[in-house]
Amino acid sequence: MPQLKRRSLAAATAVLLGATALTACGSDSGDEAGAGSGPVKLTYWAWAPGMDKVAALWNAKHPDIQVTVQKQASGDDLVTKIITAAKARKGPDLVQAEYQALPTLVTNDALADIGPEVQGVEKKFAPGIWQQTTLGGDAVYALPQDSGPLMFFYREDLFKEYGLTVPTTWDAFAETARALKKKAPKKSLTTFSANDAGLFAGLSQQAGAAWWTFEGDTWKVGIDDAATKKVTDFWGGLVAEGAIDNQPMYTPAWNKALDTGEQIAWVSAVWAPGTLTTAAPATKGKWAMAPLPQWSEGQNATGSWGGSSTAVTSHSRHKEAAAKFAVWLNTDPEALAALVKESGIYPAATAAQTSGALAKAPDYFANQPDFYTKAAEIAKTTAPAAWGPNVNVAYTAFKDEFGKAAKAKTAAAFAQALTAVRDTTVNDLAKQGFEVAK
Repeated sequence: MPQLKRRSLAAATAVLLGATALTACGSDSGDEAGAGSGPVKLTYWAWAPGMDKVAALWNAKHPDIQVTVQKQASGDDLVTKIITAAKARKGPDLVQAEYQALPTLVTNDALADIGPEVQGVEKKFAPGIWQQTTLGGDAVYALPQDSGPLMFFYREDLFKEYGLTVPTTWDAFAETARALKKKAPKKSLTTFSANDAGLFAGLSQQAGAAWWTFEGDTWKVGIDDAATKKVTDFWGGLVAEGAIDNQPMYTPAWNKALDTGEQIAWVSAVWAPGTLTTAAPATKGKWAMAPLPQWSEGQNATGSWGGSSTAVTSHSRHKEAAAKFAVWLNTDPEALAALVKESGIYPAATAAQTSGALAKAPDYFANQPDFYTKAAEIAKTTAPAAWGPNVNVAYTAFKDEFGKAAKAKTAAAFAQALTAVRDTTVNDLAKQGFEVAK
């Protein structure tokens, strides 16, 4: 997709990820192994814990291709490091990359198209997840590794106590929030949090939003599209009327609200049991999981919050071998079982979502033995996501602007916040030299 590769590496590194002094890291990607000169040696940059143990399984069975895992920090720091290494043509053969980081890496010529090497593999993943590694085109820039389908988590005991029904639509969700406030004014169904844009992105994704699209050489930013406006108006309206809380997630106050039952539900992802185990230990065995409410009765779609992929770098001297390892890592039953056990991920490969370590419900949800069976069905309905080359800018703007709106508690403030996020994102793209549709 040549239209994605339009600006210089220097501009990308200095503007997109911060004007910091960057130096090339690592060494040439892999040792150039000729015929009879020994095994191909690959380097894999990853942040997931225990990845070295997973790679050891591969190394034991593939003496001709040996993989060394180098632990990295995640997020923008890793993206910066990869871009710098690509510019110097030094660094790893493979990288663990979040889905939303892929366009940034592709526009900087940091990732290789491995489509020819992975033909047929797409059948092993939900279409909405696979699409995120192709950026909507024919090229394949990574293989899905883990995913975070959105779900609805609720206090089963308190729903029963207050006579509440698990909502299947967002309209019913709003009515449930209002009903709880009438019965227990000091409690809230949930909170709107502005400190993690990933959740809002996933909710917009479920509604059909396409935040970044491109045609030819032009990017279009749709952060204020109709779907996202609908999501903004919905949550902003609930905050404005006081039907839900407005405090940020992951704070001591938020943890206490979950643990004491002041907040009795949470829209989150499949990885929520791990967070709840720490945030609300006193409520273990009292929660249940259900599909995300839908915008219309009968619809069946969810968004995603988080997730990463395995990509082959453009400067790898061993593209075919690296792609072979990436396929094994994300589709082989032994590898997937090890990823669940050692790295604690929820695998993107559909076959692994109900087998091995995921055949049994999380301990925190022992009262719901079919937890992962339901989760797998929900994961299949993940809607496509549309990422762009400056997701980090949009996410930062969201935190700033929606944080102000949450404090203001007015519908108008939320609408203004959405426009501000869109404008910031567009201006940043233009500043970097991209052509942006007006």
